[in-house]
Amino acid sequence: MKLIGTLKGTLLAGAIMAASATAALAEFPERNIEIIHPWGPGNAMAMSQVVAKAMGEELGTDLPVISLPGAAGTKAQTTAMGRPADGYTIFDGYVAPLVLQPILGNADWSFNDFKPLSAAVANAFAIAGQVDETRWSSFEEMMAYCKENRGDLRYSSGSRNNLPHMVIAKALQSYDCVAQNVPYTQDGNVFKDLGSGVLDFSFVNVGNFRTNPDEVKILLVLSELESSKKAFLGAPTIDELDVDLGLSNLGPMGWTWWIVHPDTPDDVTEELRSAMERAMARPEVIEAVEAIGFVPLSWDHTKYEEIVGGVDAQLNSMGNALAWEEEELKKLN
Repeated sequence: MKLIGTLKGTLLAGAIMAASATAALAEFPERNIEIIHPWGPGNAMAMSQVVAKAMGEELGTDLPVISLPGAAGTKAQTTAMGRPADGYTIFDGYVAPLVLQPILGNADWSFNDFKPLSAAVANAFAIAGQVDETRWSSFEEMMAYCKENRGDLRYSSGSRNNLPHMVIAKALQSYDCVAQNVPYTQDGNVFKDLGSGVLDFSFVNVGNFRTNPDEVKILLVLSELESSKKAFLGAPTIDELDVDLGLSNLGPMGWTWWIVHPDTPDDVTEELRSAMERAMARPEVIEAVEAIGFVPLSWDHTKYEEIVGGVDAQLNSMGNALAWEEEELKKLN
């Protein structure tokens, strides 16, 4: 009888421990989970709010998106990773603070210092030209013209030395095309000057294009992803060129991958991952993200090191292309 009593006690204790563990897991989340967003209000933040709302519905709590701009996104990332590692803070990990700023020496972390939840979205880039252009009819024809007329063409990537500038410089370097980058602070001025012939070609994102679809001709989508091609209504992509630009996956695009503190408990991390993956698979979320002008991504956390690690290597290569462009322009002066 004593043995039976001991066995019953052991089973009861085990049941209590299992129930406690289940209850502990069920308690997360007990309160709101904050999404720290590295930019000011705008389309990027609106997109994050769409994902956060759906993810909150999956978790049964609210996920407010907190805008904390500054220092090219590193202010927000430093703040997020300084919070307790309890799963109640998620960082909206854009390429600039997560990968680019460490490469430039402006941050002391690496992308693999964090736990990924899931890929969220990308902001696909393209090179656009004038609608009534007569000097060329395709990107490769424009590159041939540029090679023969070094330094004559003018383009804009928005501001100088940003990600679009790096990507375009890499593309031009592959064709030995030397062109002058003209900085702009407002997208509207870029489209105006492209239409009037002040610029020969320009960077555009999906949002720009959808606002002005009849004012530009998309010459090249700077991505090989089918979703990016679709976003620019079937325009040619880098995957269709005769030259390998050394750009793939997320490398040529702006993007975000939501991450948490590396010490976040595994069970909490898995619950967040599952909720985000379910949210990103919702048809209404995909539709809303595309309507804002972003490209939904379908990579889960198991692809993080492969995809983001590839971006790290490609950004270094693109930085070299910026230096090449600067040196080639100096030779022409």
